[in-house]
Amino acid sequence: MDPYKHRPSSSHSSPFFTTNSGAPVWNNNSSLTVGSRGPILLEDYHLLEKLAQFDRERIPERVVHARGVSAKGFFEVTHDISHLTCADFLRAPGVQTPVIVRFSTVVHERASPETLRDPRGFAVKFYTREGNFDLVGNNMPVFFIRDGIKFPDMVHAFKPNPKSNIQENWRILDFFSHLPESLHMFTFLFDDVGVPQDYRHMEGFGVHAYTLINKSGKAHYVKFHWKPTCGVKCLLEDDCVAVGGANHSHATKDLYDSIAAGSYPEWKLFIQTMDPEHEDRFDFDPLDVTKTWPEDIFPLQPVGRMVLNKNIDNFFTESEQLAFCPAIVVPGIHYSDDKLLQTRIFSYADTQRHRLGPNYLMLPVNAPKCAHHNNHHDGFMNFIHRDEEVNYFPSRFDTVRHAERFPIPPRICTGIREKCVIEKENNFKQPGERYRSFDPERQERFICRWVTALSDPRATHEIRNIWINYWSQCDKSLGEKLASRLNIKPSL
Repeated sequence: MDPYKHRPSSSHSSPFFTTNSGAPVWNNNSSLTVGSRGPILLEDYHLLEKLAQFDRERIPERVVHARGVSAKGFFEVTHDISHLTCADFLRAPGVQTPVIVRFSTVVHERASPETLRDPRGFAVKFYTREGNFDLVGNNMPVFFIRDGIKFPDMVHAFKPNPKSNIQENWRILDFFSHLPESLHMFTFLFDDVGVPQDYRHMEGFGVHAYTLINKSGKAHYVKFHWKPTCGVKCLLEDDCVAVGGANHSHATKDLYDSIAAGSYPEWKLFIQTMDPEHEDRFDFDPLDVTKTWPEDIFPLQPVGRMVLNKNIDNFFTESEQLAFCPAIVVPGIHYSDDKLLQTRIFSYADTQRHRLGPNYLMLPVNAPKCAHHNNHHDGFMNFIHRDEEVNYFPSRFDTVRHAERFPIPPRICTGIREKCVIEKENNFKQPGERYRSFDPERQERFICRWVTALSDPRATHEIRNIWINYWSQCDKSLGEKLASRLNIKPSL
């Protein structure tokens, strides 16, 4: 047998997808879930291998969100929501919790300009009395994909061509032409909000539906919204040229200078809540991360305010080593069966263990500020002093016990093991509604950005037709205008 016949090489690849061990992969589009909606099963080895491999593609720079800046401050509760959650840091108006926030761009490298069209990360770490809570979101309320098994592919499409190291529209258009669920997110990315003026004038969203649980165990789905008190401002194309030419770190400088001058940025936190018993009443799946919840049905409820009043002391220790993970929650806040959130629960901690080491949560910026104890020890870069003899549980020599039980979502999970998409995709309604909400000038800018993207010489006639088809299903006039500008006869 020739030992080199099937050596790792792109020119000796299998005609179908396999795992690293060579096992065939029959579905590379959907995670293995209980029923069609989840939760995801840990036995989906292909999913875990794919995410773990992806998380280790870059060292030491973050794979995504490499360009970022942090600031510190506090969160203060202003409205009582104790009927919705037993989370201690939300127990009553007036309660303050220290926070650190990291703003970032998503796709581009650490030294990239802050004027590029790209989603912005908006991650908040709450140092609560019950441990840390990481609310890891973006400046847009939806996302491109609804199943995390496609996340590595999505990032690869957005990243530069691996052959030329040039970011190219045709790769993005090709990939997302297979995923009409991305249309809603593109109505944000290609809109004016695609380039925020700076971080102070930017909204933040938890994006996913989480779950709030009160003391009696009643659960509600929840979406988190950050609204800047100074308003939302964006950069148009000419502004980007002017600002970017003057300073490629303009947003970082603006945040740092504002805090140093005592002009502290502030955001109001609002939530939308939904009773899980009502989730089947709508024409969309409430746990679908590509959808928003209509505010006329689910009004914004005020919760508190966040003020950033202190710059970080050292960029490396408090921004580069700052690590977030959506899995880090506190009693009273839990996950939902959102497929993308379920994969992020694993992937974020996994990539940080690779990037910073297995003990990254011991670093001061990531460590909880409350008393904490477990039997995890040793490993790379472990600097916690330990002098105990008992490092196991249970033990009659160790007085540490279980904490008091706290409620978790009571939902019963039933269903067969399957890899599939959700039943209510409804990919075109909300993107069309959002486009029609723009004024004519804003619509024109949106169209021009899409014409530019679709004019990429390597975007084939088939790909252009698919996108015109998609946008026509969102809004007939939008599809017609794109077809006319591109000199293509729409197929619808």
